[in-house]
Amino acid sequence: MPLRLRRALASCAAALVAATALTGVSGTARAATLPCDIYAAGGTPCATAHSTTRALFASYNGPLYQVQRASDRSFRDIGLLAAGGYANGPAQVSFCAGTTCTITKIYDQTANHNDLPISWGGFWKGPGPNGADVGADAMALPVTAGGQQVFGVKVNQGVGYRVDNARNVPVGSQPEGIYMVTSSNYVDQWCCFDYGSGENSHTDTGNATMNAIYWGTACWFGGCTGTGPWVEADLENGMYHTNTGSNRDPGNSGVHFPFVSAWLKNNGVSNFTLKYGNGNSGGLTTPFSGPLPNGYSPMRLESSILLGTGGDNSPTGVGMFFEGAVTSGYPSDATENAVQASITSVGYAMSSGGGTGSQVVGAQSGRCLDVPNASTTNGTQLQLWDCSGNSNQRWTSTSGKQLTVYGNKCLDASNRGTTNGTAVIIWDCNGQTNQQWNVNSNGTITGVQSGLCLDANGAGTANGTKIILWACNGQANQKWTRS
Repeated sequence: MPLRLRRALASCAAALVAATALTGVSGTARAATLPCDIYAAGGTPCATAHSTTRALFASYNGPLYQVQRASDRSFRDIGLLAAGGYANGPAQVSFCAGTTCTITKIYDQTANHNDLPISWGGFWKGPGPNGADVGADAMALPVTAGGQQVFGVKVNQGVGYRVDNARNVPVGSQPEGIYMVTSSNYVDQWCCFDYGSGENSHTDTGNATMNAIYWGTACWFGGCTGTGPWVEADLENGMYHTNTGSNRDPGNSGVHFPFVSAWLKNNGVSNFTLKYGNGNSGGLTTPFSGPLPNGYSPMRLESSILLGTGGDNSPTGVGMFFEGAVTSGYPSDATENAVQASITSVGYAMSSGGGTGSQVVGAQSGRCLDVPNASTTNGTQLQLWDCSGNSNQRWTSTSGKQLTVYGNKCLDASNRGTTNGTAVIIWDCNGQTNQQWNVNSNGTITGVQSGLCLDANGAGTANGTKIILWACNGQANQKWTRS
Protein backbone atom coordinates (compact mmCIF):
# COMPACT_ATOMS: atom_id res chain seq x y z
CA MET A 1 0.00 0.00 0.00
CA PRO A 2 1.44 3.43 -0.88
CA LEU A 3 2.58 5.50 2.10
CA ARG A 4 0.25 8.39 1.18
CA LEU A 5 -2.77 6.03 1.15
CA ARG A 6 -1.75 4.45 4.48
CA ARG A 7 -1.53 7.92 6.04
CA ALA A 8 -4.92 8.90 4.64
CA LEU A 9 -6.55 5.76 6.02
CA ALA A 10 -4.90 6.28 9.41
CA SER A 11 -6.18 9.85 9.50
CA CYS A 12 -9.69 8.70 8.68
CA ALA A 13 -9.55 6.03 11.39
CA ALA A 14 -8.45 8.56 14.00
CA ALA A 15 -11.25 10.91 13.00
CA LEU A 16 -13.77 8.05 13.26
CA VAL A 17 -12.62 7.17 16.79
CA ALA A 18 -12.81 10.82 17.84
CA ALA A 19 -16.30 11.11 16.39
CA THR A 20 -17.39 7.92 18.16
CA ALA A 21 -16.01 9.25 21.45
CA LEU A 22 -17.99 12.44 21.05
CA THR A 23 -21.26 10.75 20.06
CA GLY A 24 -21.02 7.68 22.31
CA VAL A 25 -22.71 5.20 19.96
CA SER A 26 -23.14 5.94 16.29
CA GLY A 27 -26.65 7.22 15.53
CA THR A 28 -27.57 8.18 19.10
CA ALA A 29 -28.80 11.68 19.81
CA ARG A 30 -26.95 12.21 23.09
CA ALA A 31 -23.33 13.32 22.90
CA ALA A 32 -20.76 11.70 25.18
CA THR A 33 -18.88 14.81 26.18
CA LEU A 34 -17.71 13.96 29.70
CA PRO A 35 -14.34 12.26 30.17
CA CYS A 36 -15.40 8.81 31.33
CA ASP A 37 -18.14 8.55 28.70
CA ILE A 38 -15.51 9.40 26.09
CA TYR A 39 -13.06 6.82 27.48
CA ALA A 40 -15.79 4.15 27.45
CA ALA A 41 -16.70 4.98 23.85
CA GLY A 42 -13.02 4.58 22.97
CA GLY A 43 -12.88 1.09 24.52
CA THR A 44 -10.78 2.09 27.54
CA PRO A 45 -13.29 2.65 30.35
CA CYS A 46 -12.53 4.50 33.56
CA ALA A 47 -11.57 2.10 36.33
CA THR A 48 -11.69 4.93 38.85
CA ALA A 49 -12.58 8.61 38.48
CA HIS A 50 -12.21 11.45 40.99
CA SER A 51 -13.13 15.11 40.93
CA THR A 52 -14.17 17.80 43.40
CA THR A 53 -15.41 20.10 40.64
CA ARG A 54 -17.70 18.19 38.28
CA ALA A 55 -19.20 14.90 37.18
CA LEU A 56 -17.02 12.81 34.88
CA PHE A 57 -20.00 10.77 33.59
CA ALA A 58 -23.12 12.36 32.12
CA SER A 59 -25.28 10.06 34.24
CA TYR A 60 -23.45 10.57 37.54
CA ASN A 61 -25.49 12.19 40.29
CA GLY A 62 -23.76 11.03 43.47
CA PRO A 63 -21.40 12.72 45.92
CA LEU A 64 -18.07 14.09 44.73
CA TYR A 65 -16.30 14.43 48.07
CA GLN A 66 -16.81 14.60 51.82
CA VAL A 67 -15.86 17.42 54.17
CA GLN A 68 -15.60 17.60 57.95
CA ARG A 69 -15.88 20.86 59.85
CA ALA A 70 -13.77 21.62 62.90
CA SER A 71 -16.47 23.26 65.01
CA ASP A 72 -18.52 20.12 65.75
CA ARG A 73 -16.60 17.42 63.80
CA SER A 74 -19.64 16.72 61.64
CA PHE A 75 -19.44 15.55 58.03
CA ARG A 76 -21.17 16.51 54.81
CA ASP A 77 -21.08 15.01 51.33
CA ILE A 78 -20.77 17.61 48.59
CA GLY A 79 -22.68 16.56 45.52
CA LEU A 80 -23.74 18.08 42.22
CA LEU A 81 -26.07 20.89 41.23
CA ALA A 82 -27.51 18.49 38.63
CA ALA A 83 -26.72 15.07 37.20
CA GLY A 84 -23.68 15.25 34.96
CA GLY A 85 -23.01 18.80 36.13
CA TYR A 86 -20.86 20.81 38.50
CA ALA A 87 -20.19 20.58 42.22
CA ASN A 88 -22.46 22.29 44.71
CA GLY A 89 -19.82 24.68 46.00
CA PRO A 90 -22.30 26.94 47.84
CA ALA A 91 -23.33 23.96 50.00
CA GLN A 92 -19.72 23.68 51.19
CA VAL A 93 -19.47 27.43 51.86
CA SER A 94 -22.63 27.30 53.97
CA PHE A 95 -21.57 24.19 55.88
CA CYS A 96 -18.07 25.55 56.61
CA ALA A 97 -19.07 29.12 57.50
CA GLY A 98 -17.36 30.38 60.64
CA THR A 99 -15.08 27.37 60.97
CA THR A 100 -12.54 25.34 59.02
CA CYS A 101 -13.28 22.27 56.92
CA THR A 102 -11.13 19.36 55.76
CA ILE A 103 -11.66 17.15 52.71
CA THR A 104 -11.83 13.68 54.26
CA LYS A 105 -12.78 11.59 51.22
CA ILE A 106 -12.92 11.92 47.43
CA TYR A 107 -15.55 9.63 45.95
CA ASP A 108 -14.98 7.40 42.93
CA GLN A 109 -17.63 8.05 40.30
CA THR A 110 -17.34 4.59 38.74
CA ALA A 111 -19.30 1.51 39.80
CA ASN A 112 -16.07 0.21 41.37
CA HIS A 113 -16.45 2.60 44.33
CA ASN A 114 -12.71 3.14 44.71
CA ASP A 115 -13.17 6.14 47.00
CA LEU A 116 -10.03 7.92 48.23
CA PRO A 117 -9.88 8.39 52.02
CA ILE A 118 -7.00 10.12 53.79
CA SER A 119 -3.97 7.81 53.56
CA TRP A 120 -2.95 5.88 56.67
CA GLY A 121 0.70 6.74 55.94
CA GLY A 122 3.43 4.33 54.96
CA PHE A 123 7.19 3.95 54.97
CA TRP A 124 7.44 7.74 55.14
CA LYS A 125 5.20 9.08 57.85
CA GLY A 126 2.67 11.82 57.43
CA PRO A 127 1.94 14.56 59.99
CA GLY A 128 -1.34 13.01 61.17
CA PRO A 129 -2.08 10.64 64.05
CA ASN A 130 0.14 7.53 64.10
CA GLY A 131 1.97 8.70 60.99
CA ALA A 132 -1.12 9.08 58.82
CA ASP A 133 -1.41 11.82 56.24
CA VAL A 134 -3.83 14.71 56.67
CA GLY A 135 -6.68 16.03 54.55
CA ALA A 136 -6.66 19.20 52.48
CA ASP A 137 -8.23 22.46 53.62
CA ALA A 138 -11.58 22.35 51.85
CA MET A 139 -11.72 26.14 51.40
CA ALA A 140 -8.14 26.63 50.24
CA LEU A 141 -8.68 26.38 46.47
CA PRO A 142 -11.79 28.22 45.25
CA VAL A 143 -12.25 28.16 41.48
CA THR A 144 -15.06 28.40 39.00
CA ALA A 145 -16.03 25.66 36.57
CA GLY A 146 -18.81 26.10 34.07
CA GLY A 147 -19.35 29.48 35.69
CA GLN A 148 -20.14 27.78 39.02
CA GLN A 149 -18.37 28.22 42.35
CA VAL A 150 -16.44 25.01 43.13
CA PHE A 151 -13.34 23.97 45.03
CA GLY A 152 -10.21 22.02 44.09
CA VAL A 153 -7.88 20.03 46.33
CA LYS A 154 -4.82 21.99 47.44
CA VAL A 155 -2.20 19.41 48.40
CA ASN A 156 0.27 20.84 50.89
CA GLN A 157 3.12 18.75 52.25
CA GLY A 158 1.62 15.94 54.33
CA VAL A 159 -1.71 15.82 52.50
CA GLY A 160 -2.43 12.44 50.92
CA TYR A 161 -5.35 10.25 49.83
CA ARG A 162 -5.27 6.54 48.97
CA VAL A 163 -7.35 3.42 48.46
CA ASP A 164 -5.65 0.01 48.63
CA ASN A 165 -6.73 -3.15 46.81
CA ALA A 166 -8.85 -1.05 44.48
CA ARG A 167 -11.39 -2.98 42.43
CA ASN A 168 -10.90 -3.65 38.72
CA VAL A 169 -7.92 -1.35 38.19
CA PRO A 170 -4.96 -2.40 36.00
CA VAL A 171 -2.43 -4.67 37.74
CA GLY A 172 0.75 -6.44 36.65
CA SER A 173 1.53 -5.55 33.05
CA GLN A 174 -2.04 -4.62 32.11
CA PRO A 175 -2.20 -1.38 30.09
CA GLU A 176 -3.33 1.76 31.87
CA GLY A 177 -4.13 5.37 31.06
CA ILE A 178 -4.26 8.31 33.49
CA TYR A 179 -5.12 11.98 33.25
CA MET A 180 -5.52 14.76 35.78
CA VAL A 181 -6.17 18.49 35.75
CA THR A 182 -3.70 20.42 37.92
CA SER A 183 -1.99 23.83 37.87
CA SER A 184 1.41 25.46 37.38
CA ASN A 185 0.57 27.88 40.21
CA TYR A 186 1.64 25.59 43.05
CA VAL A 187 4.49 23.08 42.64
CA ASP A 188 7.74 21.98 44.23
CA GLN A 189 10.70 19.72 43.48
CA TRP A 190 10.05 17.14 46.16
CA CYS A 191 8.54 13.68 46.14
CA CYS A 192 5.82 13.33 45.23
CA PHE A 193 2.69 15.03 43.99
CA ASP A 194 1.35 11.96 42.19
CA TYR A 195 -1.94 10.62 40.88
CA GLY A 196 -2.19 7.01 39.74
CA SER A 197 -1.20 3.50 40.73
CA GLY A 198 1.08 2.56 43.65
CA GLU A 199 1.85 -0.23 46.10
CA ASN A 200 -0.71 -1.61 48.54
CA SER A 201 1.98 -1.81 51.24
CA HIS A 202 2.78 1.93 50.96
CA THR A 203 6.44 0.94 50.71
CA ASP A 204 8.88 0.76 47.80
CA THR A 205 8.52 -2.74 46.37
CA GLY A 206 10.83 -2.18 43.43
CA ASN A 207 11.01 -0.85 39.90
CA ALA A 208 7.83 -0.96 37.80
CA THR A 209 5.44 -1.31 40.76
CA MET A 210 4.03 2.19 40.18
CA ASN A 211 2.47 3.97 37.23
CA ALA A 212 1.50 7.48 38.30
CA ILE A 213 1.60 10.99 36.91
CA TYR A 214 4.13 13.12 38.76
CA TRP A 215 3.69 16.89 38.42
CA GLY A 216 6.34 19.30 39.67
CA THR A 217 9.92 20.46 39.18
CA ALA A 218 11.80 17.29 40.15
CA CYS A 219 14.84 16.48 38.00
CA TRP A 220 15.49 13.04 39.46
CA PHE A 221 18.28 12.04 37.10
CA GLY A 222 19.90 15.48 36.63
CA GLY A 223 20.66 17.32 33.43
CA CYS A 224 17.17 18.67 32.78
CA THR A 225 16.41 21.48 30.37
CA GLY A 226 14.70 24.42 32.03
CA THR A 227 13.18 24.63 35.48
CA GLY A 228 9.80 23.01 34.95
CA PRO A 229 7.23 22.15 36.09
CA TRP A 230 6.88 19.06 33.95
CA VAL A 231 4.63 16.06 33.51
CA GLU A 232 6.68 13.01 34.46
CA ALA A 233 6.04 9.30 35.01
CA ASP A 234 6.61 8.01 38.54
CA LEU A 235 7.37 4.35 37.83
CA GLU A 236 8.94 3.80 41.28
CA ASN A 237 12.56 4.65 42.02
CA GLY A 238 12.47 7.50 39.57
CA MET A 239 10.38 10.23 38.01
CA TYR A 240 10.94 9.72 34.29
CA HIS A 241 10.80 12.44 31.63
CA THR A 242 12.00 9.86 29.09
CA ASN A 243 13.06 6.23 29.09
CA THR A 244 16.58 7.33 30.10
CA GLY A 245 15.24 9.57 32.84
CA SER A 246 16.24 13.17 32.20
CA ASN A 247 14.63 15.81 30.05
CA ARG A 248 17.09 17.26 27.58
CA ASP A 249 14.47 18.57 25.16
CA PRO A 250 14.88 22.35 24.65
CA GLY A 251 11.22 22.47 23.67
CA ASN A 252 10.12 21.15 27.07
CA SER A 253 11.66 23.57 29.55
CA GLY A 254 8.46 23.86 31.58
CA VAL A 255 4.68 24.05 31.38
CA HIS A 256 3.10 27.27 32.63
CA PHE A 257 -0.68 27.45 32.63
CA PRO A 258 -3.12 28.22 35.46
CA PHE A 259 -4.80 24.93 34.60
CA VAL A 260 -2.82 22.04 33.13
CA SER A 261 -4.03 18.70 31.82
CA ALA A 262 -1.41 16.02 32.53
CA TRP A 263 -1.42 12.61 30.86
CA LEU A 264 0.36 9.25 31.14
CA LYS A 265 -0.35 5.97 29.43
CA ASN A 266 1.63 2.75 29.68
CA ASN A 267 1.04 -0.43 27.72
CA GLY A 268 2.84 -2.44 30.40
CA VAL A 269 5.54 -3.99 28.25
CA SER A 270 7.03 -1.69 25.63
CA ASN A 271 5.77 1.91 25.71
CA PHE A 272 4.87 4.81 27.95
CA THR A 273 3.67 8.18 26.72
CA LEU A 274 3.54 11.57 28.43
CA LYS A 275 1.37 14.47 27.31
CA TYR A 276 0.27 17.87 28.58
CA GLY A 277 -2.19 20.55 27.57
CA ASN A 278 -3.54 23.93 28.51
CA GLY A 279 -6.62 23.20 30.61
CA ASN A 280 -8.41 26.17 29.06
CA SER A 281 -7.70 25.86 25.35
CA GLY A 282 -6.00 23.96 22.56
CA GLY A 283 -4.79 20.44 22.07
CA LEU A 284 -2.16 18.15 23.58
CA THR A 285 1.63 18.14 23.32
CA THR A 286 3.59 14.87 23.57
CA PRO A 287 7.05 15.47 25.08
CA PHE A 288 7.83 11.74 25.11
CA SER A 289 6.49 8.48 23.72
CA GLY A 290 8.83 5.53 23.64
CA PRO A 291 10.17 2.42 25.35
CA LEU A 292 9.99 1.77 29.04
CA PRO A 293 13.22 2.33 31.00
CA ASN A 294 15.63 -0.55 31.42
CA GLY A 295 14.40 -2.80 34.20
CA TYR A 296 10.78 -1.68 33.88
CA SER A 297 9.46 -4.22 31.39
CA PRO A 298 7.16 -5.85 32.11
CA MET A 299 5.42 -3.56 34.58
CA ARG A 300 4.37 -5.05 37.92
CA LEU A 301 1.53 -2.79 38.95
CA GLU A 302 -0.28 -3.15 42.26
CA SER A 303 -3.84 -2.07 42.96
CA SER A 304 -3.43 0.97 45.20
CA ILE A 305 -4.68 4.29 43.81
CA LEU A 306 -3.08 7.39 45.31
CA LEU A 307 -3.28 11.18 45.18
CA GLY A 308 -0.73 13.60 46.62
CA THR A 309 2.09 11.28 47.74
CA GLY A 310 4.61 8.78 46.40
CA GLY A 311 4.18 5.02 46.42
CA ASP A 312 6.02 4.78 49.74
CA ASN A 313 3.98 7.73 51.08
CA SER A 314 6.74 10.27 50.42
CA PRO A 315 4.72 13.30 51.62
CA THR A 316 6.69 16.39 50.57
CA GLY A 317 5.20 17.14 47.15
CA VAL A 318 2.65 19.91 46.68
CA GLY A 319 0.11 20.60 43.98
CA MET A 320 -3.46 21.27 42.97
CA PHE A 321 -5.99 18.66 41.84
CA PHE A 322 -9.34 19.28 40.18
CA GLU A 323 -10.23 16.08 38.34
CA GLY A 324 -8.67 12.85 37.07
CA ALA A 325 -9.25 9.25 36.08
CA VAL A 326 -7.45 5.93 35.65
CA THR A 327 -8.49 3.77 32.70
CA SER A 328 -8.43 0.08 31.91
CA GLY A 329 -6.50 -0.18 28.66
CA TYR A 330 -4.20 2.04 26.63
CA PRO A 331 -6.28 5.00 25.36
CA SER A 332 -5.98 6.10 21.77
CA ASP A 333 -4.71 9.55 20.88
CA ALA A 334 -8.14 10.35 19.44
CA THR A 335 -9.82 9.45 22.72
CA GLU A 336 -7.40 11.61 24.70
CA ASN A 337 -7.93 14.49 22.29
CA ALA A 338 -11.67 14.25 22.89
CA VAL A 339 -11.16 14.21 26.68
CA GLN A 340 -8.93 17.29 26.33
CA ALA A 341 -11.78 19.01 24.48
CA SER A 342 -14.09 18.15 27.37
CA ILE A 343 -11.64 19.69 29.83
CA THR A 344 -11.23 22.93 27.89
CA SER A 345 -15.01 23.26 27.60
CA VAL A 346 -15.29 23.63 31.39
CA GLY A 347 -13.81 27.12 31.48
CA TYR A 348 -11.82 26.60 34.67
CA ALA A 349 -10.86 29.91 36.32
CA MET A 350 -9.18 30.85 39.57
CA SER A 351 -11.59 32.50 41.96
CA SER A 352 -11.24 35.11 44.67
CA GLY A 353 -14.46 34.02 46.32
CA GLY A 354 -15.54 31.24 48.60
CA GLY A 355 -13.51 31.82 51.75
CA THR A 356 -14.65 33.39 54.98
CA GLY A 357 -13.19 36.68 56.19
CA SER A 358 -11.54 39.28 53.95
CA GLN A 359 -8.20 39.94 52.32
CA VAL A 360 -5.80 42.44 53.89
CA VAL A 361 -4.15 44.30 51.00
CA GLY A 362 -0.99 46.42 51.20
CA ALA A 363 -1.64 49.98 50.00
CA GLN A 364 1.87 50.24 48.54
CA SER A 365 2.25 46.79 47.03
CA GLY A 366 -1.30 45.79 46.10
CA ARG A 367 -0.41 42.35 47.45
CA CYS A 368 -2.12 40.42 50.21
CA LEU A 369 -1.23 39.45 53.77
CA ASP A 370 -0.45 35.77 53.17
CA VAL A 371 0.45 32.65 55.15
CA PRO A 372 3.22 31.04 53.03
CA ASN A 373 2.22 27.82 51.28
CA ALA A 374 -1.06 27.80 53.23
CA SER A 375 0.89 26.49 56.21
CA THR A 376 -0.94 25.90 59.47
CA THR A 377 2.28 25.53 61.50
CA ASN A 378 2.65 27.75 64.55
CA GLY A 379 5.43 30.29 64.02
CA THR A 380 5.03 30.65 60.26
CA GLN A 381 5.98 34.25 59.40
CA LEU A 382 3.56 36.16 57.19
CA GLN A 383 4.49 37.62 53.82
CA LEU A 384 3.15 39.64 50.92
CA TRP A 385 1.82 37.61 48.00
CA ASP A 386 -0.37 38.07 44.95
CA CYS A 387 -3.98 38.09 46.09
CA SER A 388 -5.71 34.76 45.39
CA GLY A 389 -8.73 34.75 47.69
CA ASN A 390 -7.59 31.47 49.19
CA SER A 391 -8.17 30.71 52.86
CA ASN A 392 -4.54 31.50 53.78
CA GLN A 393 -5.26 35.13 52.82
CA ARG A 394 -8.65 35.54 54.47
CA TRP A 395 -8.67 37.29 57.84
CA THR A 396 -11.56 37.67 60.25
CA SER A 397 -11.76 40.37 62.95
CA THR A 398 -13.14 39.14 66.27
CA SER A 399 -14.75 40.98 69.15
CA GLY A 400 -11.54 40.33 71.11
CA LYS A 401 -9.49 42.36 68.58
CA GLN A 402 -7.92 39.25 67.08
CA LEU A 403 -7.29 38.75 63.37
CA THR A 404 -7.86 35.06 62.67
CA VAL A 405 -7.09 32.84 59.70
CA TYR A 406 -8.39 29.27 59.10
CA GLY A 407 -10.77 29.91 62.00
CA ASN A 408 -8.29 28.93 64.72
CA LYS A 409 -4.96 30.71 64.07
CA CYS A 410 -4.25 34.28 65.17
CA LEU A 411 -2.05 37.07 63.85
CA ASP A 412 0.69 37.10 66.50
CA ALA A 413 3.74 39.20 67.45
CA SER A 414 6.42 36.51 67.78
CA ASN A 415 7.56 35.82 71.35
CA ARG A 416 5.41 38.75 72.54
CA GLY A 417 7.96 41.07 70.92
CA THR A 418 7.55 44.83 71.20
CA THR A 419 10.63 46.03 69.28
CA ASN A 420 11.18 47.08 65.68
CA GLY A 421 11.68 44.05 63.46
CA THR A 422 9.58 41.61 65.52
CA ALA A 423 8.30 38.90 63.17
CA VAL A 424 4.55 38.72 62.63
CA ILE A 425 3.47 35.09 62.60
CA ILE A 426 0.47 32.81 63.03
CA TRP A 427 -0.11 30.99 66.31
CA ASP A 428 -2.93 29.17 68.06
CA CYS A 429 -5.28 31.81 69.41
CA ASN A 430 -4.68 32.27 73.15
CA GLY A 431 -6.20 35.63 74.08
CA GLN A 432 -2.89 37.31 74.91
CA THR A 433 -2.32 40.95 74.03
CA ASN A 434 0.35 40.15 71.42
CA GLN A 435 -2.54 38.68 69.41
CA GLN A 436 -4.72 41.78 69.68
CA TRP A 437 -4.79 44.48 67.00
CA ASN A 438 -6.34 47.85 66.35
CA VAL A 439 -7.57 48.30 62.79
CA ASN A 440 -7.36 52.07 62.45
CA SER A 441 -9.22 54.54 60.24
CA ASN A 442 -5.91 55.80 58.73
CA GLY A 443 -5.22 52.35 57.24
CA THR A 444 -2.70 51.17 59.83
CA ILE A 445 -2.98 48.01 61.90
CA THR A 446 -1.27 48.39 65.28
CA GLY A 447 -0.45 45.90 67.99
CA VAL A 448 -2.38 46.47 71.23
CA GLN A 449 0.63 45.33 73.27
CA SER A 450 3.39 47.10 71.36
CA GLY A 451 1.72 50.06 69.66
CA LEU A 452 3.84 49.23 66.60
CA CYS A 453 2.52 49.07 63.05
CA LEU A 454 2.08 46.07 60.79
CA ASP A 455 4.86 46.71 58.24
CA ALA A 456 6.09 45.28 54.92
CA ASN A 457 9.79 44.88 55.69
CA GLY A 458 12.08 47.38 53.98
CA ALA A 459 9.09 48.94 52.20
CA GLY A 460 9.19 45.85 49.97
CA THR A 461 6.50 45.20 47.41
CA ALA A 462 7.61 41.87 45.95
CA ASN A 463 6.09 38.46 46.55
CA GLY A 464 7.69 36.98 49.65
CA THR A 465 8.33 40.28 51.46
CA LYS A 466 8.23 39.49 55.18
CA ILE A 467 5.77 41.14 57.56
CA ILE A 468 7.16 42.66 60.74
CA LEU A 469 6.35 45.21 63.44
CA TRP A 470 7.87 48.68 63.12
CA ALA A 471 7.37 52.10 64.63
CA CYS A 472 4.50 53.83 62.86
CA ASN A 473 5.84 56.35 60.34
CA GLY A 474 2.94 57.09 57.99
CA GLN A 475 4.53 55.36 54.99
CA ALA A 476 2.48 53.38 52.50
CA ASN A 477 4.08 50.04 53.45
CA GLN A 478 2.23 50.39 56.77
CA LYS A 479 -1.17 51.07 55.22
CA TRP A 480 -3.71 48.30 54.56
CA THR A 481 -7.19 47.92 53.13
CA ARG A 482 -9.75 45.12 53.48
CA SER A 483 -11.34 43.48 50.45
